[in-house]
Amino acid sequence: QLQASGGGLVQAGASLRLSCAASGRTFSSYIMGWFRQAPGKEREFVAAIVWSSGNTYYLDSVKGRFTISRDNAKNTVYLQMNSLKPEDTAVYYCTAGLLGAVVPQIRDGRNYVYWGQGTLVTVSS
Repeated sequence: QLQASGGGLVQAGASLRLSCAASGRTFSSYIMGWFRQAPGKEREFVAAIVWSSGNTYYLDSVKGRFTISRDNAKNTVYLQMNSLKPEDTAVYYCTAGLLGAVVPQIRDGRNYVYWGQGTLVTVSS
């Protein structure tokens, strides 16, 4: 089970940190991801982390602004979002999947099994 939190309404340039608390199973063998879906748009990959190794992957447009990390002790994955832009406005979903660390697979939401409920991020200009 995945529980996402931390969304909110902020102005452009501000920061937010999303959290994804994992429970019910051990996710140490999983790849944990964040996807987002803006109104009227398709869901898109944002970032992912291989829980065991800590290797990370990012959407090009968020590189240098967003950082995904995990806390083993808290069984929680974070998405630190800095320098937010209006185009980052979306519902953000955390997800987990047993998949290979291959970029095309990591970016495809169909390869993830567990999804959180989503948290809304709104960035005003």
